[in-house]
Parts: sequence; structure tokens; C-alpha cells
Amino acid sequence: MTGPTVLAAGVQDRQIATMLLDIGVILLVGALLGALARRLGQPKVIGEILAGIVLGPSVLGLFPGHLTQHLFPTDVRPFLSAVSQVGLVLFMFVVGWEFERQLIRPYARLAAAVSLSSIALAFGLGVAAAVVLYPSHDTVAGHHISFVAFATFLGTAMSITAFPVLARILTENGLTETRLGSLSLGSAAIDDVLAWCLLAYVSALVTSDGDLGGLARIGMYSVGYIALMFLVVRPLVARLVWRWAAMERWNLLLAVLCAGVFASSWLTSWIGIHQIFGAFLFGFVMPREPRRVLAAHLRRPLDNASLVLLPVFFIVTGLGVDLGALTATDCLALVLVIGVACAGKLLGAIVPARLSGLSWREAKDLGVLMNTRGLTELIILNAAVSLGVLDGRMFTMLVIMALVTTAMAAPLLSPREQLTAGGTQKARTPVADATAPHT
Repeated sequence: MTGPTVLAAGVQDRQIATMLLDIGVILLVGALLGALARRLGQPKVIGEILAGIVLGPSVLGLFPGHLTQHLFPTDVRPFLSAVSQVGLVLFMFVVGWEFERQLIRPYARLAAAVSLSSIALAFGLGVAAAVVLYPSHDTVAGHHISFVAFATFLGTAMSITAFPVLARILTENGLTETRLGSLSLGSAAIDDVLAWCLLAYVSALVTSDGDLGGLARIGMYSVGYIALMFLVVRPLVARLVWRWAAMERWNLLLAVLCAGVFASSWLTSWIGIHQIFGAFLFGFVMPREPRRVLAAHLRRPLDNASLVLLPVFFIVTGLGVDLGALTATDCLALVLVIGVACAGKLLGAIVPARLSGLSWREAKDLGVLMNTRGLTELIILNAAVSLGVLDGRMFTMLVIMALVTTAMAAPLLSPREQLTAGGTQKARTPVADATAPHT
């Protein structure tokens, strides 16, 4: 090999070695802080997000010697980002697969009312807040962002409810089979679907750069893609799963499904909407039966893969959070962001719940649960960064908002004895299987 080729190979070997070390550090710190969060009564995802912030410029970067830069060199971060995207895509596939349509049935009308009301109010308040925030955040990396794109995204960010985190909180509090559990999961499930649709719209809006012809083309391709998934891919995958499950060809089936997830993600990216939408929809059209067999042979390996890869996503997120870069004005803006986020989801859930006859305690607890954002919010925020909609300061503020609204849930929920007694009745449809991993 020639000199430059040998040098390039050496650089790449160093980058890969550093990446492997980084992943080891990420897993260790994430596990420690995740366990600490659980001991404090918080979801594991809180500790994992904090691990990213601790290893980033906000904490580790404050020490002498540029420790964050040495541990996560600039030329290695694209490798970590690629690994995190693989974990994220697999996770979104599992989230789509675990979406249970029957969650909505016991309290369908009320779940729809709570979901639509909380999304509409949070979205509207987010757009109103954008009027105040936009002048300070209208340029990202020298590129001007339209108000419509910024406001639509901010409204979407305010509208999120983290279905996986909410499901974990309900499980840990023994509430999965109560009326509150069934209603909140059903509402959050509707929220999730609407949130991905909003994100798809924002992606198309930014990709088309406001051009109506480009936006129409993306919309037309998206409709064709959804039709393809439901009319062709869904029956084809169902037939494949039943046939190969009977033959116990699990390794081949797992390989084909992963290939399908990545292909679906690429297709949505090519269309002009974010790749996580493709992963989610591929999971959504997956067959749910035979449930136990699929869980043991397909979902569990995917969960384990995400367990290793997804923490990298938190660190990549944390590297973009720089608390030291926030000014006094930004701190006031942060108070506005958190206040708007809480008001939109709390009031948007409590009002229809009370009008439907729920007690004040149940309505309040429902609002608190709908206000959790966690991992789902981080996914939306990272999508916005990749689309060039958010600058670093706005990204930092919204990550803090996601942490605060998620951490609020556990201490604000009524005691378990009150939630499982009297007014909070047992739901008719068990929802214990609705929990998702990594929360």
C-alpha cells in the first residue's frame, strides 16, 4: 500500500477503536445513572439522558483538559451518530410493533377527546410561543429557517406524550389494568400516531423548503408509501411470519425483518420525511400473533440490540446540550417553554376528563401522565436538528423541558393506594403487554 493509503487506514483504525471505547463508556455511565434514577423513583430514561448531558460539554466539558473533546473527538462523532441511528431505527420498529389498537377500545371516545384536546392546545400554545422565540432562533448554521417550519415544529414538540415512558410508569405503579392506565395508554397511543404524522409533515415542509410543488410531491409519495405498506407489505410479511414461524426459521426471519425495517427507513428518507417514520410504520403493519412465539424469538433479540445501541443515542443527544451557552434571556425563554409545555398537556387532558365525569384526582393524574415526554421528545428533537430546524440553544432548552416534564410525573402522581382504589376502576382490557423497553 502507498503511504497515504496506509495513513488513511491508520486514522480509520484509530477512529473505530475510539468509537468502541466510547460505546463502552456510554454503556457503563448510562447503566449507573439509569440505576440511580430508578432508585430515586424515576424512569431509567431520565438517568440515560442525564448520562449524555454529564459526558457532554455541560459537565465533563467544564473540567480542564477538554475531556469531552478527547473522549468524543469530532472525527469520531459521525461514527457514533451512525450507531445511534441504527439503535433508534430498531427501537422505533419495536415501538410500532408494540402499538396495540385494542388499547383505545375500552374508552375510545374519551381517549380520543383527551388526545386531540391535549395535542390541539399544546400545539396552539407552541405556535404562540414561537412568535416570541423565533426572532432569536431564525437562523441555523447560517441558513434562514421559515417561521412556518419553526412554529410547526415547536408546536409538534409541545404536543408529544412519550408512550414508552408512560407505559413503564404505569407498570411500576401497578396501574396498567386500571381505568386510568387504560385511558392514559389509549390517549398516548393516539398521540404517538398523530405526533409521527406531524413530524412527517414538518420533514416534508423543511425538505421542500416551502415550495408548494415539492410539498405536494412529498405528500403524493407519502400516500403511495402508506398504501404500499398496508396493501402489499402487511399481507406479505404476515404470510412470511406465519410460514417461517411454523418452520422455526427464526434467524432468516429476523434478518428479513431487519432488512425490511432499514429499507422502509431509507424509503421514507428518500421521499423527504424522516427515517424513523419508516421504521415505526413497518413495525405498525407487523402481525401481532402468535404473540408469545414472536416475543421470544423476534422481539427479544431486537430489544437486546436496542439495549446496547440506543444509549449511544442519548450520548449523541447530550453532546449537543450545552447549558453554559444559555444566556439570561435564554433562561427566561426556558421558563416559557416549560410553562407552555405543561399548560398545554395538563389543561388539554384535565378539561375533557372532567367534562366526561372523571374525578379531579383522576383528571389531574391523567394530565400528569400525558405530560411525560422522555425518549419520544428526544427523537423528535434530534430529527429537527438533522433537518436544520433547531439551533444549539433551542435544542438545549427543549431537552431540558423533556427532562423536567418527564421527571414531574412520578412525584405528582397520587399515591398508589388512591389510584387503585374506588374511582380508578379496573379496565376491561388488560394492557400489561403495552410496555416498551429502555424506559
